[in-house]
Amino acid sequence: MKKIIVLSCMMLLCSFAGMAQKFALIDMEYILKNIPAYEMTNEQLSQVSKKWQNEVEAIQQEAQNMYKTYQSDLVFLSAEMKTKREEEIVKKEQEAQDLKRQYFGPEGELYKKRESLMKPIQDEIYNAVKEISDDKGYQMVVDRAAAMNIIYASPKIDISNEVLLKLGYSK
Repeated sequence: MKKIIVLSCMMLLCSFAGMAQKFALIDMEYILKNIPAYEMTNEQLSQVSKKWQNEVEAIQQEAQNMYKTYQSDLVFLSAEMKTKREEEIVKKEQEAQDLKRQYFGPEGELYKKRESLMKPIQDEIYNAVKEISDDKGYQMVVDRAAAMNIIYASPKIDISNEVLLKLGYSK
């Protein structure tokens, strides 16, 4: 009877060992820092962002100047002229807000540009991770940069350098 129980336990343990899953980690920040195209894309986005920010600030400055002029001329203006100037100022401020939303809003030009420039790089990384996972039998690959609840992970399961090699960047 003892032999049957011991044999059953051994078979049960072996079946669990056969179902063991393999995990790996990548550090997306590390990978991206080592891809020159990513750095160039960030620089390009930064330049476009600064250009657009300057456009918005110029219109906001125009609105402020209009308001200052309005304040200084206030005593000389008729009620009709006051209303007209106030409408012009509000229109200029609204123009600045609309432009800001157009460039920097959730569906703005900067978001679309970032998406179009970053997506090919991200897809390339994803495909490299997928190929490595398929080759080595990883069931799950976790991004340690995004997973805040990972306190410690063995460097042995970090495949970031393999991903860079797969992409053609030696490290």
